[in-house]
Amino acid sequence: MRTETIRDLFSQRLRVVNLGLSSFADTLREASTPAIDLDWQPPAGGDAELADLLDRLSVDGQWIEEIERANADAVSRLLAAEPRVVGIGIARDVIPEMTDRTFLHAGPPVEWERMCGPMRGAVIGGLIYEKLAATPDEAEKLAAAGEIAFDPCHSHDAVGPMAGVVTPSMPVWIVENAAAGNRAYCTLNEGLGKVLRYGAYADEVINRLNWMAGELAPILSAAIEAHGPIDLRSLIAQALQMGDEGHNRNRAGTSLLIRELAPFLVRLDADQDAVARVLEFLNGNDHFTLNLTMPAGKCALDAAANVEGSSLVTVMARNGTEFGIRVSGTGDRWFTAPAPIVDGLYLPGFGPDDAAPDIGDSAITETAGYGGFAMAAAPAIVQFVGGSPEQALETTMRMRRITLAESRAYQVPSLGFRGTPTGIDALRVVETGIVPAINTGIAHKEPGIGMVGAGLVTPPFECFAKGVRALAKEILGTGGDTR
Repeated sequence: MRTETIRDLFSQRLRVVNLGLSSFADTLREASTPAIDLDWQPPAGGDAELADLLDRLSVDGQWIEEIERANADAVSRLLAAEPRVVGIGIARDVIPEMTDRTFLHAGPPVEWERMCGPMRGAVIGGLIYEKLAATPDEAEKLAAAGEIAFDPCHSHDAVGPMAGVVTPSMPVWIVENAAAGNRAYCTLNEGLGKVLRYGAYADEVINRLNWMAGELAPILSAAIEAHGPIDLRSLIAQALQMGDEGHNRNRAGTSLLIRELAPFLVRLDADQDAVARVLEFLNGNDHFTLNLTMPAGKCALDAAANVEGSSLVTVMARNGTEFGIRVSGTGDRWFTAPAPIVDGLYLPGFGPDDAAPDIGDSAITETAGYGGFAMAAAPAIVQFVGGSPEQALETTMRMRRITLAESRAYQVPSLGFRGTPTGIDALRVVETGIVPAINTGIAHKEPGIGMVGAGLVTPPFECFAKGVRALAKEILGTGGDTR
């Protein structure tokens, strides 16, 4: 370049597009030089092997025909789902392959020796609740003796919030996908604070569970039988337009459920004080419908599972030790990485040092296209999990970059009633480096204490990278190590 050309360049006012660290752009701005920060990072997080796989799986900026066709099939099944409550049953009687010695838990497979504190606490409480142990010490010895079969909820068409423990005699919701005929199951929500799913097992926890099994579940079951199936797709859609997001804010959804069931509850041939206690419990538990939005998402996503060649993520779940995902085209295989710590707001007297790693099956809501993906519909959620209303809106918009469709049923008023981003594409996650947004509760790291806060969590990129390698191996006959 000629010297005079270089002089001309530096005599003009610079306008800079910055790729890389935003601090470079900040330095320019401090020098009164306009700079635009471009939100960009190398494909596949800079992993050359992964980037090569993405290149081999795409043509002219689109995934190869096999993947595109499979994803269209899988996401159409997801969007077509019609989840509805059809009843309440006892876990051992309705959940597939559940026995009197089966305990289900949240997340990927994990044995007693590797369980985190809150999951151990929930198992201890479950054993006391089932009268298999009289004390926490007895429960721990029994759990360690190998006499209880621990299995993921997801292996039995079920989901469990936080520790996710489902024991044989617990009442569970029965949710059916009317479009595909498959079912999903979930326990009834206990409320917040000192509850089993957060690892607490004090007498008050066990007493509440006994009341739920002996009074709450039978009364609700009778009301549902009188009402008939409850359309959860419609309920969730209305709740999103009333300020919920279906994961950590469920006030509208619970109110809608009460309105739906109240006329049938008051007409029951049952003790009126008992009915009043049920209504009081529902009214005082804003999170009650979380345990319905979860199986609604589960039965929708199960219908989209096992589509050969599809990169649709069908499960995101955490057991407090590992974070795991499943991908439609690779079936029931888990792709795991260490569970991260939640960045959140804490209850008085607690802080980050008290927190257990991320735990629970409730990320099925995000996987199904609401929860953290619908935060723009629920700006008030930031008072519970942190952040700002602007960040809630930006989160929903960012999730569009890693999803295959927009929901036809679940819409966001503040975005002109556009559908929520739905159908996480593992390939797009790896390509962009954008991981799904999840909001969640925080359990104490020690068993027996319970809830200590709520916040936002960043899933490990490694899970998606493993899933993509495995899918590539299925499609291309290669893909590297997927352990």
